[in-house]
Amino acid sequence: MAPARLTVGIVSAGRVGSALGAALERAGHVVFGVCAISDVSVRRARTRLPDSEILSIEEVAARSELLLLAVPDAELAGLVQGLARARVVRPRTIVAHTSGANGVGVLAPLAEVGAVALAIHPAMTFTGHDEDLRRLANACFGITAADEVGYAIAQSLVIEMGGEPVRVPEDSRMLYHAALAHGSNHLLTVVVDALAALRVALDGPGLLGQQEIDDQPGGLAERLLAPLASAALDNALRRGQSALTGPVARGDADAVAAHLSAMAAVDSRLAEGYRALSLRTAERADAAPAIFELLEGH
Repeated sequence: MAPARLTVGIVSAGRVGSALGAALERAGHVVFGVCAISDVSVRRARTRLPDSEILSIEEVAARSELLLLAVPDAELAGLVQGLARARVVRPRTIVAHTSGANGVGVLAPLAEVGAVALAIHPAMTFTGHDEDLRRLANACFGITAADEVGYAIAQSLVIEMGGEPVRVPEDSRMLYHAALAHGSNHLLTVVVDALAALRVALDGPGLLGQQEIDDQPGGLAERLLAPLASAALDNALRRGQSALTGPVARGDADAVAAHLSAMAAVDSRLAEGYRALSLRTAERADAAPAIFELLEGH
C-alpha cells in the first residue's frame, strides 16, 4: 500500500534526518518542520530543507502525519517517553525512528496511544554533504514493524526514497546493527591503520614531481591502497571466503612474523591489530598450525 502525500516532521536535523527529509520531499511529501538545536543543525536544516520551519519538538510532533525521530540511539527512549507524557502525538500518526539497534519496542509508549510504530534504518554512513542523497539511492534500509500494515507503509516509504527495504525481525535488530558496525566502522579502522603504516614505509624522497608523504587524506598512500582495498572488498562481496589471499591463507608463518615485527617498529598498537585480525583470518582459512602457534603465542 502506497502512503498518501504526508505532512512530515523531523526530530532532529542531523545528518540522517536532514538527508531523509530531503529524500521524502523529492518523493512528494511535505516536510513542514524540523527540530534543530545546534548551530550546525540549524544551518543544515536551512540548506537541505529550506521550506521547513524550525520548531520545538512538541510543535513538530503535534502537527506531523509522519514523525521521523532521527536522534542518536542513546537518546531515543527518553525522547519517546517524553513525547508520550506530553500527549502531543496524535492517534494514527506514523512514528518512525532511524536507529539500527532498536526495533519498534522502543516506540511502545507512542503505540499505546494509537501511533503506527516503524523502525526504518538506512544502512549507510552519512557525512552531511551532497553525496548523502546520492548514496541513499543505492542503500538498503532495515525495516521493522508491528504488523503487515506497518511493513507495507515502511516498504513504500523506503522505495519512494530510492532505497531497498529489508525486513529485520524485532529480536534480530541488535545483531543486524552489530554486523553492520563490524563491517563498516572496523573496516575504516583497518584502512586508516594500513595508511598510517604506508606513510611510514613511503617516507623519504619521492620520484620527480611526486607528492611528498604527509598525514593529509587523499595522498600517495591512499592512491596506493585504494585499488587493492577496493578489489578486496569487491572480491569478498562477490566471491566470499574463496577470495581470501595473502600470507595467512598461504600458511607463510615467516612472512606473518616479519609483518608483525615491521608493524611493531612503527606502533605496537598497529601490530596488535594486525595480529588479532590475522588470527581471525587464520580461523576462517583453516590455516596451517604454524600460523596459529605464531599468532597465539606472539
